[in-house]
Amino acid sequence: MSADIAPEIVLALEIDDPALADRLAALLGNIAGLRLADPGEKAAAAIVSRDPRIRPADIALTQRELDVLALMAEGGSNKMIARQLNISVHTVKFHVGSLLDKLDATGRTDAVAHAARRGVIEL
Repeated sequence: MSADIAPEIVLALEIDDPALADRLAALLGNIAGLRLADPGEKAAAAIVSRDPRIRPADIALTQRELDVLALMAEGGSNKMIARQLNISVHTVKFHVGSLLDKLDATGRTDAVAHAARRGVIEL
């Protein structure tokens, strides 16, 4: 490879909205030194956009667990979450424990961080 030729950058598009994916592909397809990855091909970088209403299939959370998780993400204590959702503190503790198990988290903050990284919630 000659010193004056930059290496090609392979970019993956992981976009849930097909129309947006097509528009981005058209825009990015004409940039010199950039190539869009073929399906399944390893890329140097990716543009990712997921519909926040769609939860990852590998994390089966109930609606109530999602409610508790959202309030945990806002920094709510068990007592505050119980008041907000009109449930007992004991029930909140049960849901928090279930969330920790399902998200493989070591604590409340870790659970929120795991959920955000995996696209379960948006911060």
